[in-house]
Amino acid sequence: MSFDVPEDRRYLETHEWAHREDGSVRVGISDFAQDELGDVVFVELPAVGEELRADEEFGVVESIKAVSDLYAPISGAVTATNDALLDAPELLNTDPYGEGWMVELEPADDAESEELLSAAEYREQIE
Repeated sequence: MSFDVPEDRRYLETHEWAHREDGSVRVGISDFAQDELGDVVFVELPAVGEELRADEEFGVVESIKAVSDLYAPISGAVTATNDALLDAPELLNTDPYGEGWMVELEPADDAESEELLSAAEYREQIE
């Protein structure tokens, strides 16, 4: 099975992605992760203003199969959360790289994103 792994993002081994957009970084879960989880029924996200640290838990995704912790790909302050996921958590399944984004961060250290997996490295991990 082939999963969508956009080239314009960096990835954590725990299947979160980070995408730089105009100085902020959007975070979500990969196509592989949503497929492994199955139908997502609940998402818990941090509050705007919360400080996240790279590789530390920042939320939870609950599906019909499992409850999974979410890990921050980089450190930074939460500047936005995708409130649409509260009413429609299935967006993680239908559009994990678009409408299913989770949080936006103001990065604390731009160099951190360079430590994440490239699309090619992530693809190798999941195949």
